[in-house]
Amino acid sequence: MDDVSLELVADSPGEFTCDEECVLLPSKFLVPAAPPFMVERPALLAQVSEGVRGPVTVVTGPAGSGKTQLLASWARSRAVDWPIAWITCESGDEPEAAFWSYVLAGLRRAGLPAPEPASPGAAGSRAVLIRLAAVIGEWPTPVVLVLDGAAQLPGRDWAAGLEFLLGHAPGLRVVLAGRCDPPLPLYRYRLAGQLREVRPADLAFTAEETARLMELHDVPLAEPDLAALLEHTEGWAAGIRLCACTMQGSPDPGRAVDAFSGDESSIAEYFIGEVLRTQPPSIRRFLLETSVLDTFSADLAAAVTARPDASRLLATLARENVFLRPAGDGAELYRYHRLFGELLRAQLAWTEPTRVAVLHRRAARWLSANGRVTDAVAHAVVADDWGTAATMVIEDFAVGRLILEGGSGRLGALLSGLPEHVDLAEVVMVRAALAYGDGRLDEAREQLALAANLLAIHGSDCGEGLTLTCFLMRLLLLADGPEPEQVDELAPAAAAFLAVAPARRVGRHPELRALLLAAEGAARSACGEVDQAVEALAEAAAVTPAGYDRLKVDCLRTVAVLEAYRGRLGRAESAARQALDLAGQCGPEPGRRVVAAEVALAWVALERFDIEAADRHLRGVQAGADPLAAAAHAVVRSRRLQVRGELRAALQALVPVPGAPRWLRREIELGRARLLIAAGQADAAAEILAGFPQPWTADVTMLDAALAFTRGEPERAHDLARMVADAAGAAAPVALDAWLLLAMLAASADDPAGAREALRRALRVAGPENLRRPVHQVWGTLRRVLRDDEQLAALGGPASTPQSVAEPVVVEALSRRELDVLRGMAEMLPTEEIAASMYVSVNTVKTHVRSILRKLSAARRNEAVRRARSLNLI
Repeated sequence: MDDVSLELVADSPGEFTCDEECVLLPSKFLVPAAPPFMVERPALLAQVSEGVRGPVTVVTGPAGSGKTQLLASWARSRAVDWPIAWITCESGDEPEAAFWSYVLAGLRRAGLPAPEPASPGAAGSRAVLIRLAAVIGEWPTPVVLVLDGAAQLPGRDWAAGLEFLLGHAPGLRVVLAGRCDPPLPLYRYRLAGQLREVRPADLAFTAEETARLMELHDVPLAEPDLAALLEHTEGWAAGIRLCACTMQGSPDPGRAVDAFSGDESSIAEYFIGEVLRTQPPSIRRFLLETSVLDTFSADLAAAVTARPDASRLLATLARENVFLRPAGDGAELYRYHRLFGELLRAQLAWTEPTRVAVLHRRAARWLSANGRVTDAVAHAVVADDWGTAATMVIEDFAVGRLILEGGSGRLGALLSGLPEHVDLAEVVMVRAALAYGDGRLDEAREQLALAANLLAIHGSDCGEGLTLTCFLMRLLLLADGPEPEQVDELAPAAAAFLAVAPARRVGRHPELRALLLAAEGAARSACGEVDQAVEALAEAAAVTPAGYDRLKVDCLRTVAVLEAYRGRLGRAESAARQALDLAGQCGPEPGRRVVAAEVALAWVALERFDIEAADRHLRGVQAGADPLAAAAHAVVRSRRLQVRGELRAALQALVPVPGAPRWLRREIELGRARLLIAAGQADAAAEILAGFPQPWTADVTMLDAALAFTRGEPERAHDLARMVADAAGAAAPVALDAWLLLAMLAASADDPAGAREALRRALRVAGPENLRRPVHQVWGTLRRVLRDDEQLAALGGPASTPQSVAEPVVVEALSRRELDVLRGMAEMLPTEEIAASMYVSVNTVKTHVRSILRKLSAARRNEAVRRARSLNLI
């Protein structure tokens, strides 16, 4: 251990070493011997060799970082064939006479004829320095002067003399090592390109060097354990060496690495002896009190320690490399070395255990006031102040993060240990948010009810955060609750409250608006308000901030199914593909939630009568416990079976799905009724029809019309179908069914002209979205009407093919996004509406339009659409 002490403590301050007659200690001129476990560091040696090509080289780092041994290794290696004078500087060398006496003696020992001062006190005089500069200037090679520990010397007189010598002796090469920078004008040498620096980051051991040191101690470590050791010690040479000594002979070195910490005896002794004991009591107290912080600013340190001079103290400690270093680039943040911080915290807990919680509460208050709620909660939790932690989350409006991340996020993980006995409304509300975020909806509902009871019993001022949280939680639980219709009351109230809430807090949490819109959309979907649900969910997807992709995927997948249901196939496809793309970027967890998007693509493909694509999307789909995906899958699978003529299987596929949105449950019932009508079971279909409340919507009216047609009531069927066909705002699939039924009624009445006109109107409705499945289902019945109308047959028939015309060939394929824009152009939608449907900016759409025109060799939009249709692109 003697050799180790020589290596690790070489730059520690010592005693006065020059007596009144200036008798010099010979040991101060000796290059330290190599320790028995020396690790060769050729890269650093090369840096020193490169440095001595210029006048000044500075090596700085905390105690035990290997500064002395690096320079000693370099000196022993004789990397340069020049005189090398080694001086170990100590605290008694600061008088000019003592310092320069050692310098002159060291140069003489290196072979230079350094001048002899007239008296010991004149060693640092200007006359002696001038003569020394002349000697160095006349020497045929550069001269290296290594001053180990010079940076710790107080005062500036010695540095002023050294600066004079450097300015007048071009052959002098000075290497200074210490824990901080020497009082030389380093900026001047840096600007002139005459300074080489070796800093703590350079001195830190690499993985290879750490492995080599452990091998020399006969301590085998697996690669993960080696990485853990390097992370824990941050490459600090003394820490790695002491850890190796501790683990020698250990039967399980890996476990020893996990248990190694700053309060381990050998590490603690080193820190106390080399760092803490050299600091005055006030600084020691400052170090202990700020150790409760991880990464911190001077303002935070001042708040915790109640010291207004914290900024100056931190700057000084960092400059002196007291195991405190700046954190980050450019930011005035600091952090302790990991091992040093562990020791300080252990010392604080041992000496003043009751003060630990006080310091953490101070930190929590400052962090909360400055918008760093997660860090504030972490300190409040350590202080066992759960009420304050929960209140900070609620009043900072950070509850949305708990809802979106659940217990998997950092904030949720901190609060996962909330004790059951705390009956504050804020604590209970945080439990409700966490339960919802983790998918435990029943528990979330119970906790919300408990919070309401607590507020009613104990009373509360019900601050802004608690009010907003109540609105948000109630909205979120509507979709799966018995009364989703309350959305008409809650959603406007929540939006109005958010609009007048403090802008600063709202601005810190942009996810809140997205969450409120998503909750509103889910509730409106649950109660069957399809159009309003799409509007709210689309806006939620558009305003969801980065980092909350799960919420955006949920919104987009629901929008995709809703739009497919409404017959807006282009928008459904766009939303579904965006959901799938985003889920693919997020990894497997969101991917499990996006089955509904795959089902929506199958729905779109089937309605376009692209059977191959529909089967491809349906293949392997497992709806699982997602009611939306399960219900949509039942609808699509039933329609696919009906296309194959398997009516019984199609009917069996339409089973009720508990928890599915009301509109999808209606669609399943309507689908069952349609299949019963197709199977000739009119009475069974009538029973289903009777279950729908009056007044009937357009889709139920069309079911009644189809039933009337089947029962031989053509006039009534015609009146009902015509009423729906002429009604404004009917969804495309419903309007298409109306015109197709009118065509069939006309055909059955031997009215070919009427049938053709109704069919033209039907195809006009089907054209923008290419709704071909309903047309295909009645095509056989209408074939006789189309016998003499080749043009009409070519427009809508399932076997129709584009006419061969001399149009340009597309030489560059259109991207998926460009095809989406092209479909919007075909629908004659304005640019703004296309952008909204694709959830992109207007400029992005304009860029796609320019690319489409170029690829299709078209000058105008209508020309591009015409050529795209001729090439069967849309």
